[in-house]
Amino acid sequence: MAAYAALVSLITTMDQIHKHPRLSISFDTNRMESIIEKVGLLLDFVENDTHGVISTQVEVLESQIASAANAAEDLIESHAVGQIQAMKDAKRKFIKPMNSMRLLCCLKKAVTAESDLVDDQIHGGSISVVDLQTVIEDMDSVKKKVMAFKEESGSRDDMQPTYSMPTATTTASSSATLVTTDKNTMAWGGIGKTTLAKNAYGHSLIVHHFDIRTWVTISQKYNVKQLLLQLLAEKHSQIDNGIDEQLLGEKLYKRLWGRRYLIVIDDIWSIEAWDKVSRFFPDNDNGCRIVVTTRISNMATHFGSLLFELSFLDENQSWKLFCKKVFRHALCPSKLEDIGKEIVKKCKGLPLSISVIGGLLRRSHMTQEYWKYIAKDLISILNFGNDENCLSILSLSYNYLPAHLKPCFLYMGIFPEDHEIRVSQLIKLWVAEGFIKSNESQSLEEIARVYLYDLIDKNLILKHNLGSDGRIKICKIHDLLRELCLKVAQKDEFFCVMEDIQRGIERGRRIVCNEELLQAEYESRVIDTLQLASVTRSLVTSVDSRLSNSRLLRVMTINNEFEDNYLHGHIVDQVNMRYLAYNKFITSSDIINLPSSIGVLWNLQTIIMRRNKIKAPSEIWEMRQLRHVDIWGLHLPEPPKSGDQKEDEIVLQNLQTLKRVENFVWSEEACERVVNVRKLQIVYDRHSKRSNDYSLYNIGKYLHKLESLTCFSYGLDNVLQKLTFPSSLKKLHLQGYKADWKDLRVIGLLPNLEVLKLKYLSAGERVWNPVEGGFIRLKFLFIRSIDLVNWNADSSHFPVLEKLFLIGMFELEEIPLDIGEIPTLGLIQLVWCSESAAISAMKIAEEQENAGNDGLQVRVVFRVKRDLDNFQEKMKQSEDITNFTRNNFQAVTFKA
Repeated sequence: MAAYAALVSLITTMDQIHKHPRLSISFDTNRMESIIEKVGLLLDFVENDTHGVISTQVEVLESQIASAANAAEDLIESHAVGQIQAMKDAKRKFIKPMNSMRLLCCLKKAVTAESDLVDDQIHGGSISVVDLQTVIEDMDSVKKKVMAFKEESGSRDDMQPTYSMPTATTTASSSATLVTTDKNTMAWGGIGKTTLAKNAYGHSLIVHHFDIRTWVTISQKYNVKQLLLQLLAEKHSQIDNGIDEQLLGEKLYKRLWGRRYLIVIDDIWSIEAWDKVSRFFPDNDNGCRIVVTTRISNMATHFGSLLFELSFLDENQSWKLFCKKVFRHALCPSKLEDIGKEIVKKCKGLPLSISVIGGLLRRSHMTQEYWKYIAKDLISILNFGNDENCLSILSLSYNYLPAHLKPCFLYMGIFPEDHEIRVSQLIKLWVAEGFIKSNESQSLEEIARVYLYDLIDKNLILKHNLGSDGRIKICKIHDLLRELCLKVAQKDEFFCVMEDIQRGIERGRRIVCNEELLQAEYESRVIDTLQLASVTRSLVTSVDSRLSNSRLLRVMTINNEFEDNYLHGHIVDQVNMRYLAYNKFITSSDIINLPSSIGVLWNLQTIIMRRNKIKAPSEIWEMRQLRHVDIWGLHLPEPPKSGDQKEDEIVLQNLQTLKRVENFVWSEEACERVVNVRKLQIVYDRHSKRSNDYSLYNIGKYLHKLESLTCFSYGLDNVLQKLTFPSSLKKLHLQGYKADWKDLRVIGLLPNLEVLKLKYLSAGERVWNPVEGGFIRLKFLFIRSIDLVNWNADSSHFPVLEKLFLIGMFELEEIPLDIGEIPTLGLIQLVWCSESAAISAMKIAEEQENAGNDGLQVRVVFRVKRDLDNFQEKMKQSEDITNFTRNNFQAVTFKA
């Protein structure tokens, strides 16, 4: 794993240097080509000759390959960083406050000095030829060992893995083990506690019965404030940062008071955690319920209530689950049944183990020989491990992962336990870390998403939430699998999690700083340790805007706010940065100017700032590697005129995401700079000094790869009439515009549109008559707070619609009944809509259930319980509704 990650990262770095207009000339071409040739051979070995091989010799070889690749990358990146910093210093030396003539003269001197500097470094050997030759010789040495190993092992003509029986020592080092307490006080992880609780939580009868349902995951390390926010179903951005736990708890108590509530507390590990949150649960004496899942038996008995202890699956249940995971709906071939049952038996009825092994075999060779290899390897691991430890089985699935998936899987360990991981963020991180091997037909992000889906398919990552487009938006990892990631990562020195001030952690290439270490008594020691981390490439921390001194740092995630002077100082010294993220959301009336020197971040791919009013310098248009710019309120300058620059030097070819750009004019020149952008968010407000149309018609004219467009308008009229849309568009979100429903005819004709969100539109007409032949691919329709009264539509107008969401539609008389006839429609949800609209939703549910359509679910959410009670009473008295209680219909109150 470490070998593959190191080799692909080195290839990526060398490719980026090769494409840089100035860096590439400062490297010896012959020696760089020699390194590339050796890296290609070693990568082929790691990808094709080590898959599934468990032996000490292979581990040693992979370790040596990783060390050689890391050494080469350290040397090459150090030289590149030195070159960039030297260029920056040369320009800084010559450019001082002066009149325009002197400035022009000094600019010419700066360029000449920069050119001379590069020339001196090429011929003067600033990257030591001896050092580069040493790297080549080290790689040669490893290459010879690899060739000798391949000759000794013999060529492999098939895709089946080779094996050597592991010794006890080897197994102990390569498979992870979890420290457990006495078996009488410990329940099993992965036995299905959370799955059972989720199934009950989402059951239609449960949803009908309770006024409020809420779910919180506690885990071993918890934060009481975070737990209360989860129970309130609110985010940090919705709560004043200064509010304390007591006030949050009182808010929760008031919300629950008098309501029949269901609370699920998942994965609790201590009585202390229960005591800190349970005091805010009122005893309403009206059938409220609290469900707790835990592995600790004495925790369960502490509550003094009904205890349901899950048992292991029996032989028949285990086999059914295994077949479902491996063959989906097909039957197990008779030739594999005996060996399959032998494999299942070794999983000892633990659902997680069966699921993960099933995921491994789903895409394997369906031959007896291959499955026997798996069974043999499984037995050997269990013989040397603890039979009561599921991690021994999980480690086998990790060992059989293809090389390209291993670093991506292990990287999941950097996230906190039970963390909800945004897929878009995860993919950006994988790309920035250099884990993704490029190909000619897909972008790095597309390849990374395939990797993610492969890991989900193997049951190693859990899909948690889907986005409006049906793709996975949030994922998670089971805590036992995360424990496996941590143990393997520690053994392979892949990343370090600072649980305490450990010796040697400053040598880590990736460091995750635990927030608990940032208490007063530890903070200074943490800072001192990070200052010593000279080879660190990645840093995840909440340290108060202070970094390690690593010149090579390329991934930094900071979970607190940033300071203006920090952006103007330290950050521009990190010229090797690829991924920079400040994840804490901040609103301010002050504008922060990004420094013009940010342009020296030659390799920056992703910049994320959860803060409004950020003004970018014109140098941002020269940052060739930019892929994702996600700034909450970005003031983007007009691009400089092309002048004598070459066309490919001024086009941001890699830019895919540009979010929340405010009051920007989309001139032809601006559009031509970002022709490959796929996701765009633009904002226009009444504070803009411009009165023109912002050239919005150029968006549809030039951005032919645009797939997602979000447009916010606050107080401006006629903006929508000027906006044009490219045919490539798949997602469109419009908010705050003045528009007529007839304007949607143009939108309806977009051939690839799958998601449409309309919010707070000011419509002149209050009738919507969709035209036939429109919205032919629309799957998701979301309408909020629009004064629509009559909606005249049938199933032909939205032929493949899957989900319909209506929120705050107080004037809407009814949902067209024929909408229920759309064969693909799976969900209709109304939130705070008119009572007549809710009644029409109930009619649709009844008609479809009577027609045998079990695929449609209808959900109506009322603001308060009084509104729900009135609705239910009218339904009971209605002659049109024959049966109010239906499996496909739910009526609940907000926050339920």
